[in-house]
Amino acid sequence: MTESKHSKSWDEKMKNAKTFLWNPEKREFLGRTSRSWSRILLFYLCLYSALAGMFALCLYGLLATISPYTPRYRDRVNNPGLMIRPYLGGFTIAFNSSEENTWSHYVKSLHQFLEPYNDSSQAIKNIPCSPGQYFMQHKNESEERLACQFNRTMLKNCSGIEDPTFGYSGGNPCILLKMNRIIGYLPGKGITPHVTCEFMKEKNNAKIHFYPNNGTFDLKYFPYYGKLTHVNYSVPLVAMQYENLEKNNEVSIQCKVNGPGINNDIFQDRFSGRIFFTLNIQE
Repeated sequence: MTESKHSKSWDEKMKNAKTFLWNPEKREFLGRTSRSWSRILLFYLCLYSALAGMFALCLYGLLATISPYTPRYRDRVNNPGLMIRPYLGGFTIAFNSSEENTWSHYVKSLHQFLEPYNDSSQAIKNIPCSPGQYFMQHKNESEERLACQFNRTMLKNCSGIEDPTFGYSGGNPCILLKMNRIIGYLPGKGITPHVTCEFMKEKNNAKIHFYPNNGTFDLKYFPYYGKLTHVNYSVPLVAMQYENLEKNNEVSIQCKVNGPGINNDIFQDRFSGRIFFTLNIQE
């Protein structure tokens, strides 16, 4: 008797479930008639259309007030960061000068990085400029700007032309230094910024050669007007070649860019106006 009641109860549940899914007498699907479903679908269609329209209107209003050429707020980026090349995921450059496989990837990276700086490419894309002064171009913000030539040969021993190994085969490596681009930035307040480097832990008898012009970032490469209008802009570089560096030991180096208005001693930011890296040359 108990089994029969249980079985009957299960049958009733299945029947009620089927009736809820589709009731042929009332012609209801999931408890609603076609008219009810039409009304609720129309309501949600109108609701989400209105929300989408409001979002699109807000987005249009936002984009209409933002320039694609120049950021409106630039007060948080008022000091240049520094970066080195080669950079292969870390700031430690370690190799054995007598084993090519330990430094060939650094050399390859430098050649790839300097390819746009080839004199032939610069002669086609960019123009020669007067040194020692900012290259101001007063145009509409959407007009394309000209860019000054930075020829690879200016890096001399670190150009990779005279010595295709950038000194790595002889244990005298070249490191390239560049300032990060900041739209409208005028470094040095009219005085040419220059780079200095120091060994962090102990005195070192190594000699550092700077190229070009004793490690200066010429003012003619500033200001930068942004990638949309300054299409062919070539970031100026400073090359440093280290000679007689202590072998079989890690040597920590700090390089700074110096000039009026350039902060290079911000404790909270190790890459603002300066950079730290390590050289480890084995033999």
